[in-house]
Amino acid sequence: MARIVVKVGSSSLSSAEGGLDGERVDALVDALAAGRERGDEIVLVSSGAIAAGLAPLSLPRRPRDLATQQAAASVGQGALIARYAQRFERHGLVVGQVLLTADDVTRRSHYRNAYQTFARLLELGVVPIVNENDTVATSEIRFGDNDRLAALVSHLVHADLLVLLSDVDGLYDGDPRREGAVIVRDVRGETDIAELDIVRPSASAIGTGGMVTKIEAARIATGAGIPVVLTAASQASAALEGQPVGTRFHPTGRRRPTRLLWLAHASNTKGSVHLDAGAVRALTVRKASLLPAGITGVTGTFVAGDPVDLVGPDDVVIARGIVNYDSAELPSLLGRSTRDLAAELGAEYEREVVHRDDMMVI
Repeated sequence: MARIVVKVGSSSLSSAEGGLDGERVDALVDALAAGRERGDEIVLVSSGAIAAGLAPLSLPRRPRDLATQQAAASVGQGALIARYAQRFERHGLVVGQVLLTADDVTRRSHYRNAYQTFARLLELGVVPIVNENDTVATSEIRFGDNDRLAALVSHLVHADLLVLLSDVDGLYDGDPRREGAVIVRDVRGETDIAELDIVRPSASAIGTGGMVTKIEAARIATGAGIPVVLTAASQASAALEGQPVGTRFHPTGRRRPTRLLWLAHASNTKGSVHLDAGAVRALTVRKASLLPAGITGVTGTFVAGDPVDLVGPDDVVIARGIVNYDSAELPSLLGRSTRDLAAELGAEYEREVVHRDDMMVI
């Protein structure tokens, strides 16, 4: 039995006119249900909410402005999950909707709850269907077209495999629409993709992703020890059966704490804390926590619990972390020892600005 995260993009679920293609959805569900029948646990990360909302709102194409994107997602998410639920029910399977934002898994209490929710859904035999919470996103709706989200979810649920389904059947050494382009069957590290021409957007008018976001997703997952298969949605069954289809990205690293992976790859930082050279060495060499004594300045507005960039004297971001102070509090603490602060202001000021366990060196 394997635990597999499958990501499908909008272009693989949409008709030529741009709306949701029910037959494509049904074909995908049938492939996933066959995997369940073999004993595998399946988590589906599905784009398509905005595409599903176009027709009901009489929109001819994917809107450009955030408000209309969110409106289309709000309408379309219900239609999309209903179609999935209906088709999975034919196989005797129940689905559960999981809408995530980066904040859900960078804050300590939230990410634990997210993991527990997934664990319980899978224990109950439910097929979790994941999407970014588009309707309340405060920044542009683009999580790498859910590719990056899928890579992070695969780590969160301790997946054995990530399958990225696309409108192309793998990674090519050039534009796959051109004669002579050759598929790359195996990627074992950066050297295998260094010379490839992959800086191309998706050809789809519905999706927002492309090969670049899929490469980044594969990099995140394989760096955390999870193999990745990239192939066409029409090859979903073969990929889930373990057949040699598409491109296989082999693991390059080992599993790391889930929340730190999200912190490095998913969170939008709220500000920056600037460090002197001694603090940079303490964080990167000694693996120490960040204390007020090593801070030279603060930019941005944030509160305790927010993710922030930790910036060295050369203005290069060296780490990200969850800060324990508000931005308004820090200026009066800069350069001072925690012992002095505790003696003057009270024991609560003896805490670290960013604890080592809440930090990811980049």
